[in-house]
Amino acid sequence: MSNVFNFTFVPWFRSVAPYIHKLRGSTVVVGVAGEAIAAGKLPLIAQDLALIQSMGVQIVLVHGFRPQVNEQLQAKGHAAKYSHGMRITDSVALDCAQEAAGQLRYEIEAAFSQGLPNTPMAGATVRVISGNFITARPVGLIDGVDFIHSGLVRKVDTEGIQRTLDMGAMVLLSPFGFSPTGEAFNLTMEDVATSIAVALQADKLMFLTEVPGIRLEATDPTSEIDTELPLADAKKMLAALPSAAQPTDTAFYLQHCIRACEGGVERSHILPFAVDGALLLEIYTHDGIGTMVVDEKLESVREATMDDVSGIVALIEPFEKDGTLVKRDRTEIERDAGNYTIIEHDGVIFGCAALYPYPEARTGEMAALTVLPDTQSQGDGERLLKRIETRAKAQGLQSIFVLTTRTMHWFLKRGFVQVNPDWLPEARKRKYNWDRKSQVLVKKIG
Repeated sequence: MSNVFNFTFVPWFRSVAPYIHKLRGSTVVVGVAGEAIAAGKLPLIAQDLALIQSMGVQIVLVHGFRPQVNEQLQAKGHAAKYSHGMRITDSVALDCAQEAAGQLRYEIEAAFSQGLPNTPMAGATVRVISGNFITARPVGLIDGVDFIHSGLVRKVDTEGIQRTLDMGAMVLLSPFGFSPTGEAFNLTMEDVATSIAVALQADKLMFLTEVPGIRLEATDPTSEIDTELPLADAKKMLAALPSAAQPTDTAFYLQHCIRACEGGVERSHILPFAVDGALLLEIYTHDGIGTMVVDEKLESVREATMDDVSGIVALIEPFEKDGTLVKRDRTEIERDAGNYTIIEHDGVIFGCAALYPYPEARTGEMAALTVLPDTQSQGDGERLLKRIETRAKAQGLQSIFVLTTRTMHWFLKRGFVQVNPDWLPEARKRKYNWDRKSQVLVKKIG
């Protein structure tokens, strides 16, 4: 095994560990669009879901079958009919949906049963259990359109699903439901997945779809993807969008994500199945992929507490080892925890900086400015600097200074000027390491 591989793999695996710990024991509902299966993505999706489950996550998988049903209808010479973004399910379409569901359930169970040596599924034991966990009701007539055998979720058997999950099995559901009289209804994958996520109060609802996510400018197809969309902003966006008629419309998945968050699901996600490993990227990396709708911003800049000391130590330790930062004892960080400002995302600290005031000189030292390598160049250093400046102004300081050996140009670009070490306050000058020869940079903050 090459040293290059070791150098990249070990830090990456350590960076993933906080997310593994945080998600262990959580419940995730995954809605997979039928288009993903039609595109041949099922084997890779199954491998990723098996891996996620192996790390202690309970999974409910709901599959769609829109293209598969349309293919069956075409083979029978019967046209697919839609209205209000839903299929109009006549008797022929209902038969096609039942056939497609049976075939897809077979394919999905087969995908989770693979375990050949030297494959990602080797040694995996994934029990997939299905059941009549959904009670449905008819859509009925909307604006004079009779949806016939199309239905909506009426009730979810949460106890039955939870017992199955507690057994260590993955729950697999097709978008079908039955009335108390035994009548079958064709449901939508999106309605089923959202209803189950709300009923279970799942930690996450994830749609693996044909769209890359929600764009910053919803109507501009060239706009960048908005990776984190607060619920309030999502609701404003949905209100301004036209009603969704097809899955590629911006409002189509967004409306279900909003419904899930309003129903108590912490986070709902829209992910592109075209990106290999989209589920893993969204769950186990900081920025993720696609769009996450959340009731409030997960990222916050705040002052540290004693509970944050371990996270700060873990963050700055690699930079101390390579000489970028001066080594600090844990007891020193514990003593000065209140001096630190941190950037936290979803319970993980990925940036910090400390302010040590020297009131007699009306200045303060910004120390231990650190941002995780994976999230650098995203403006987090500037955010920490701005927060330190705000704290310094609140304490009546007129300037802040830093000592650095490697990042002088970063500070110069942000208004710092270089001065002689003799400029330092007397108390700080006595601790200056002349062997290290750190550059002293000062910024007036008014």
